[in-house]
Amino acid sequence: MSKSPLKHEAADEVAILLATVPGAGDTQNTPAIIGAGPSAGPSAGPSAASCCDDEHHRKLAICSIVCGISCIGIKALISSVKAERTADPERARTFSKEAKKFGIISIVVWVSLLALTPILLVLVSYLLTLGD
Repeated sequence: MSKSPLKHEAADEVAILLATVPGAGDTQNTPAIIGAGPSAGPSAGPSAASCCDDEHHRKLAICSIVCGISCIGIKALISSVKAERTADPERARTFSKEAKKFGIISIVVWVSLLALTPILLVLVSYLLTLGD
């Protein structure tokens, strides 16, 4: 008798799996798909281009902290926060440009350091070999 509830549960699982096939459900209550694009309408969530709509360059500043020289990235984040909280539009634009500038500088310096380190090691080892 203990097998019949298991069969009943297995049958319910199959019914649930079959009912969750895309396009088989009620389209009125389905959640919005993130990144559905501009044709999906305003309730579809952010589009793929929304990463570039960051007016104060906050995402760039955070990326420059993680993927760049962090002290320059922190300066970019501070400028981004100042740009968001400033009431004067001209000062906000200045802080926003400063945040973008420091964010890009942070990432470019980090990438150039990563690229130049092996080159400098090869150059130093070559010079040491010539000295011997």
